[in-house]
Amino acid sequence: MARRTIVITGGSDGIGAQAAQMVAARDRVIVVGRDPIKTAAVAERAGAEHLVADFAHLDEVRRLAGDLLERVESVDVLANNAGGVIGERRISDDGIEMTFQVNHLAPFLLTHLLMEPLLVGGGAVVNTSSQAHRTARLDLDDLSNARGRYRSGRAYGDAKLANVLHARGLHQRFHDRGLAAVSFHPGVVATSFASSSAGLFHWIYTFPPTRRLMTTAQEGGAHLAWFLDGASDQTWYSGAYYDKRTLTKPSSAALDDALVDGLWQYSTELAGTSV
Repeated sequence: MARRTIVITGGSDGIGAQAAQMVAARDRVIVVGRDPIKTAAVAERAGAEHLVADFAHLDEVRRLAGDLLERVESVDVLANNAGGVIGERRISDDGIEMTFQVNHLAPFLLTHLLMEPLLVGGGAVVNTSSQAHRTARLDLDDLSNARGRYRSGRAYGDAKLANVLHARGLHQRFHDRGLAAVSFHPGVVATSFASSSAGLFHWIYTFPPTRRLMTTAQEGGAHLAWFLDGASDQTWYSGAYYDKRTLTKPSSAALDDALVDGLWQYSTELAGTSV
Protein backbone atom coordinates (compact mmCIF):
# COMPACT_ATOMS: atom_id res chain seq x y z
CA MET A 1 0.00 0.00 0.00
CA ALA A 2 1.29 3.47 -0.90
CA ARG A 3 2.22 5.79 1.91
CA ARG A 4 -0.58 8.19 2.69
CA THR A 5 -0.29 11.78 3.92
CA ILE A 6 -1.98 12.34 7.29
CA VAL A 7 -2.22 15.71 9.03
CA ILE A 8 -2.95 15.59 12.77
CA THR A 9 -3.76 18.82 14.61
CA GLY A 10 -3.53 18.91 18.37
CA GLY A 11 -0.61 16.57 17.88
CA SER A 12 1.80 17.89 20.50
CA ASP A 13 0.15 16.06 23.39
CA GLY A 14 -2.60 13.63 24.37
CA ILE A 15 -4.34 11.42 21.87
CA GLY A 16 -2.97 13.31 18.87
CA ALA A 17 0.61 12.59 19.91
CA GLN A 18 -0.22 8.95 20.62
CA ALA A 19 -1.98 8.47 17.28
CA ALA A 20 0.92 10.07 15.42
CA GLN A 21 3.33 7.50 16.83
CA MET A 22 0.95 4.68 15.92
CA VAL A 23 0.53 5.56 12.24
CA ALA A 24 3.82 7.25 11.31
CA ALA A 25 5.63 3.95 10.75
CA ARG A 26 3.61 3.31 7.61
CA ASP A 27 2.35 6.75 6.56
CA ARG A 28 3.68 10.25 6.08
CA VAL A 29 2.45 12.14 9.14
CA ILE A 30 2.55 15.89 9.67
CA VAL A 31 1.99 16.78 13.31
CA VAL A 32 0.55 20.21 14.06
CA GLY A 33 0.75 21.72 17.53
CA ARG A 34 0.76 25.03 19.34
CA ASP A 35 3.95 24.51 21.36
CA PRO A 36 7.06 24.43 19.12
CA ILE A 37 9.21 22.39 21.53
CA LYS A 38 6.57 19.77 22.38
CA THR A 39 5.46 19.48 18.76
CA ALA A 40 9.01 18.96 17.51
CA ALA A 41 9.64 16.36 20.23
CA VAL A 42 6.52 14.36 19.29
CA ALA A 43 7.45 14.49 15.62
CA GLU A 44 11.00 13.32 16.34
CA ARG A 45 9.80 10.37 18.43
CA ALA A 46 7.27 9.37 15.79
CA GLY A 47 9.51 9.92 12.78
CA ALA A 48 7.05 12.50 11.49
CA GLU A 49 7.16 16.04 10.15
CA HIS A 50 5.79 18.96 12.12
CA LEU A 51 4.35 22.45 11.80
CA VAL A 52 3.33 24.96 14.45
CA ALA A 53 0.10 26.96 14.64
CA ASP A 54 -2.00 28.45 17.41
CA PHE A 55 -5.69 28.09 16.60
CA ALA A 56 -6.45 31.11 18.80
CA HIS A 57 -5.35 33.16 15.77
CA LEU A 58 -7.02 32.53 12.41
CA ASP A 59 -4.08 34.12 10.57
CA GLU A 60 -1.92 31.28 11.92
CA VAL A 61 -4.42 28.78 10.55
CA ARG A 62 -4.18 30.44 7.15
CA ARG A 63 -0.38 30.37 7.34
CA LEU A 64 -0.50 26.70 8.36
CA ALA A 65 -2.67 25.90 5.35
CA GLY A 66 -0.23 27.71 3.09
CA ASP A 67 2.70 25.76 4.53
CA LEU A 68 0.85 22.48 4.03
CA LEU A 69 -0.07 23.37 0.45
CA GLU A 70 3.62 23.95 -0.28
CA ARG A 71 4.56 20.53 1.15
CA VAL A 72 1.85 18.25 -0.21
CA GLU A 73 -0.11 17.64 -3.37
CA SER A 74 -2.79 15.62 -1.64
CA VAL A 75 -4.03 15.01 1.91
CA ASP A 76 -5.38 11.55 2.56
CA VAL A 77 -6.59 12.23 6.10
CA LEU A 78 -7.02 15.44 8.05
CA ALA A 79 -7.52 14.80 11.77
CA ASN A 80 -9.15 17.86 13.31
CA ASN A 81 -8.08 16.94 16.82
CA ALA A 82 -7.03 20.28 18.33
CA GLY A 83 -9.23 21.67 21.06
CA GLY A 84 -9.82 22.08 24.76
CA VAL A 85 -11.86 23.59 27.55
CA ILE A 86 -11.17 27.24 28.34
CA GLY A 87 -12.04 28.38 31.83
CA GLU A 88 -13.31 31.91 31.44
CA ARG A 89 -14.97 33.65 28.52
CA ARG A 90 -12.31 35.11 26.24
CA ILE A 91 -12.60 36.78 22.88
CA SER A 92 -9.89 36.13 20.31
CA ASP A 93 -8.15 38.76 18.23
CA ASP A 94 -10.53 37.67 15.48
CA GLY A 95 -13.51 38.71 17.61
CA ILE A 96 -14.68 35.13 18.28
CA GLU A 97 -15.31 33.42 21.62
CA MET A 98 -12.17 31.36 22.17
CA THR A 99 -13.70 27.94 22.90
CA PHE A 100 -15.78 28.11 19.73
CA GLN A 101 -12.83 29.32 17.66
CA VAL A 102 -10.23 26.80 18.83
CA ASN A 103 -12.53 23.77 18.80
CA HIS A 104 -14.62 24.50 15.70
CA LEU A 105 -13.97 27.61 13.65
CA ALA A 106 -10.20 27.17 13.21
CA PRO A 107 -10.58 23.49 12.18
CA PHE A 108 -13.45 24.49 9.90
CA LEU A 109 -11.23 27.07 8.20
CA LEU A 110 -8.28 24.70 7.89
CA THR A 111 -10.45 21.99 6.38
CA HIS A 112 -11.74 24.28 3.68
CA LEU A 113 -8.37 25.79 2.88
CA LEU A 114 -7.17 22.20 2.33
CA MET A 115 -10.22 21.12 0.36
CA GLU A 116 -8.39 20.86 -2.97
CA PRO A 117 -5.69 18.42 -1.76
CA LEU A 118 -8.34 16.52 0.22
CA LEU A 119 -10.43 16.02 -2.91
CA VAL A 120 -7.48 15.03 -5.11
CA GLY A 121 -7.22 11.52 -3.73
CA GLY A 122 -10.60 11.08 -2.12
CA GLY A 123 -9.45 12.10 1.34
CA ALA A 124 -11.11 11.91 4.74
CA VAL A 125 -11.72 14.35 7.58
CA VAL A 126 -11.85 12.98 11.13
CA ASN A 127 -13.26 15.36 13.75
CA THR A 128 -12.55 14.63 17.40
CA SER A 129 -15.81 15.48 19.13
CA SER A 130 -17.16 14.44 22.52
CA GLN A 131 -20.21 13.04 24.26
CA ALA A 132 -20.37 16.55 25.72
CA HIS A 133 -22.15 17.49 22.49
CA ARG A 134 -25.28 15.92 23.98
CA THR A 135 -25.56 18.74 26.53
CA ALA A 136 -25.30 21.48 23.90
CA ARG A 137 -27.92 24.06 23.07
CA LEU A 138 -26.18 25.69 20.11
CA ASP A 139 -27.69 29.13 19.41
CA LEU A 140 -26.73 30.41 15.97
CA ASP A 141 -27.60 33.93 17.10
CA ASP A 142 -25.20 33.67 20.05
CA LEU A 143 -22.24 31.56 18.97
CA SER A 144 -19.97 33.57 21.25
CA ASN A 145 -22.07 32.74 24.34
CA ALA A 146 -22.46 36.42 25.21
CA ARG A 147 -25.96 36.14 26.67
CA GLY A 148 -26.51 35.21 30.27
CA ARG A 149 -23.93 33.59 32.51
CA TYR A 150 -20.98 32.06 30.67
CA ARG A 151 -20.26 28.42 31.49
CA SER A 152 -17.12 26.80 30.13
CA GLY A 153 -18.80 23.38 30.03
CA ARG A 154 -21.67 24.67 27.93
CA ALA A 155 -19.30 26.48 25.56
CA TYR A 156 -17.31 23.28 25.15
CA GLY A 157 -20.44 21.20 24.53
CA ASP A 158 -21.59 23.69 21.89
CA ALA A 159 -18.22 23.47 20.13
CA LYS A 160 -18.26 19.66 20.22
CA LEU A 161 -21.76 19.68 18.73
CA ALA A 162 -20.35 21.94 16.02
CA ASN A 163 -17.72 19.26 15.28
CA VAL A 164 -20.47 16.70 14.62
CA LEU A 165 -22.47 19.15 12.53
CA HIS A 166 -19.35 20.06 10.53
CA ALA A 167 -18.65 16.41 9.69
CA ARG A 168 -22.25 15.94 8.57
CA GLY A 169 -22.06 19.11 6.49
CA LEU A 170 -18.88 17.92 4.78
CA HIS A 171 -20.52 14.59 4.01
CA GLN A 172 -23.60 16.24 2.55
CA ARG A 173 -21.64 18.67 0.38
CA PHE A 174 -18.59 16.70 -0.73
CA HIS A 175 -19.16 12.97 -0.37
CA ASP A 176 -20.32 12.67 -3.97
CA ARG A 177 -16.92 14.14 -4.94
CA GLY A 178 -15.04 11.49 -3.00
CA LEU A 179 -14.55 13.16 0.40
CA ALA A 180 -15.47 11.27 3.58
CA ALA A 181 -16.04 12.85 6.98
CA VAL A 182 -16.70 11.39 10.42
CA SER A 183 -16.84 12.54 14.04
CA PHE A 184 -16.16 10.53 17.17
CA HIS A 185 -15.89 10.59 20.96
CA PRO A 186 -12.49 9.22 22.06
CA GLY A 187 -13.58 8.57 25.65
CA VAL A 188 -13.09 10.77 28.69
CA VAL A 189 -9.33 10.91 28.31
CA ALA A 190 -6.91 11.65 31.14
CA THR A 191 -5.01 14.47 29.45
CA SER A 192 -4.23 18.09 30.32
CA PHE A 193 -6.71 19.59 27.86
CA ALA A 194 -9.01 20.90 30.64
CA SER A 195 -6.22 22.14 32.90
CA SER A 196 -7.13 25.80 32.29
CA SER A 197 -10.84 25.28 32.87
CA ALA A 198 -12.81 25.96 36.01
CA GLY A 199 -15.56 24.32 38.00
CA LEU A 200 -16.69 20.75 37.33
CA PHE A 201 -14.48 20.18 34.29
CA HIS A 202 -11.36 21.21 36.19
CA TRP A 203 -12.28 19.01 39.16
CA ILE A 204 -12.99 15.96 36.99
CA TYR A 205 -9.72 16.23 35.08
CA THR A 206 -7.46 17.02 38.02
CA PHE A 207 -8.92 14.93 40.88
CA PRO A 208 -6.74 11.78 41.10
CA PRO A 209 -9.58 9.27 41.80
CA THR A 210 -11.57 10.43 38.76
CA ARG A 211 -8.49 10.45 36.51
CA ARG A 212 -7.86 6.81 37.35
CA LEU A 213 -11.27 5.96 35.87
CA MET A 214 -10.60 7.76 32.60
CA THR A 215 -9.46 6.47 29.24
CA THR A 216 -5.68 6.74 28.93
CA ALA A 217 -4.12 8.93 26.27
CA GLN A 218 -2.75 5.78 24.64
CA GLU A 219 -6.23 4.21 24.48
CA GLY A 220 -7.74 7.41 23.12
CA GLY A 221 -4.93 7.68 20.60
CA ALA A 222 -5.62 4.12 19.46
CA HIS A 223 -9.25 5.07 18.80
CA LEU A 224 -8.13 8.04 16.70
CA ALA A 225 -5.59 5.86 14.87
CA TRP A 226 -8.40 3.40 14.06
CA PHE A 227 -10.14 6.09 12.04
CA LEU A 228 -6.89 7.27 10.45
CA ASP A 229 -6.01 3.72 9.39
CA GLY A 230 -9.54 2.82 8.32
CA ALA A 231 -11.43 3.41 5.11
CA SER A 232 -14.76 5.14 4.65
CA ASP A 233 -17.72 2.79 4.17
CA GLN A 234 -15.49 -0.16 5.06
CA THR A 235 -14.11 0.52 8.53
CA TRP A 236 -16.44 3.41 9.35
CA TYR A 237 -19.27 5.29 7.64
CA SER A 238 -18.98 8.82 6.31
CA GLY A 239 -21.36 11.30 7.89
CA ALA A 240 -21.72 9.17 11.03
CA TYR A 241 -20.85 9.65 14.69
CA TYR A 242 -18.98 7.10 16.80
CA ASP A 243 -18.53 6.57 20.52
CA LYS A 244 -14.94 5.38 20.48
CA ARG A 245 -15.25 2.77 17.66
CA THR A 246 -18.96 2.06 18.02
CA LEU A 247 -21.43 3.56 15.57
CA THR A 248 -23.77 5.62 17.76
CA LYS A 249 -26.73 7.90 17.20
CA PRO A 250 -25.72 11.46 18.16
CA SER A 251 -27.99 13.98 19.83
CA SER A 252 -31.16 15.13 18.09
CA ALA A 253 -29.55 18.55 17.55
CA ALA A 254 -26.67 16.87 15.70
CA LEU A 255 -29.20 15.35 13.28
CA ASP A 256 -30.90 18.69 12.57
CA ASP A 257 -30.16 19.48 8.91
CA ALA A 258 -31.28 23.08 9.36
CA LEU A 259 -28.69 23.45 12.11
CA VAL A 260 -26.05 21.85 9.87
CA ASP A 261 -26.81 24.42 7.16
CA GLY A 262 -27.10 27.36 9.56
CA LEU A 263 -23.80 26.60 11.25
CA TRP A 264 -22.14 26.15 7.87
CA GLN A 265 -23.34 29.58 6.74
CA TYR A 266 -22.25 31.32 9.93
CA SER A 267 -18.89 29.53 9.95
CA THR A 268 -18.07 30.54 6.38
CA GLU A 269 -18.88 34.15 7.22
CA LEU A 270 -16.88 34.17 10.46
CA ALA A 271 -13.90 32.39 8.90
CA GLY A 272 -13.95 34.59 5.82
CA THR A 273 -14.12 31.70 3.35
CA SER A 274 -16.59 31.25 0.52
CA VAL A 275 -16.58 27.44 0.57
